[in-house]
Amino acid sequence: MNLFSKIRDAILRRISKNIHPTMILGYKQNSEYLDDVRISNTTVINARENLKIANHVFIGHYNFIEASNGIIIEEGCQISNFVSITTHSSHISIRLYGADYTKYKNLYGYVTGPIHIGKYTFIGPHSVIMPNTTIGKGSIVTAFAYVEGEFPDFSIISGNPAKIIGDTRQIDKIFLENYPELQILYDQWAR
Repeated sequence: MNLFSKIRDAILRRISKNIHPTMILGYKQNSEYLDDVRISNTTVINARENLKIANHVFIGHYNFIEASNGIIIEEGCQISNFVSITTHSSHISIRLYGADYTKYKNLYGYVTGPIHIGKYTFIGPHSVIMPNTTIGKGSIVTAFAYVEGEFPDFSIISGNPAKIIGDTRQIDKIFLENYPELQILYDQWAR
């Protein structure tokens, strides 16, 4: 190994020790400061001005959030890691237009639309949330789900394409029976 390679490798090792995923507490949205929002420094947010986040939201590491057509993430949501949330999609139009894709405006097959994620919903790792999607409160999106469309409150959403496979209230019921003191807290947001 030559001297240049040794120096380069030493510098890269030193830099990589100091740069790692970190959760950043607090989020400024317009003039409002949300003190209990945590977003990783590795999450990319595109069109931040069209992203509306409520307090008590957690957005983990290595996520991509593209909000050009509007995203609402309600209170208490948890978005794990390696999640893509996008309000536009060109995967159909790129095939239709081929090499001429960039020569046209108002492309057929180019999908745009808002996304709404309800209170206390969990989005599992490696999930994709597509435009024109609404996920009701208290839902779970399992890992590797491809989510598109309307999903009611308390849905367990899984698969590619994603479908409802259960109801989170069945899971919650077991815990609430074992820990009845939590019922009042649960009812504050769930009813």
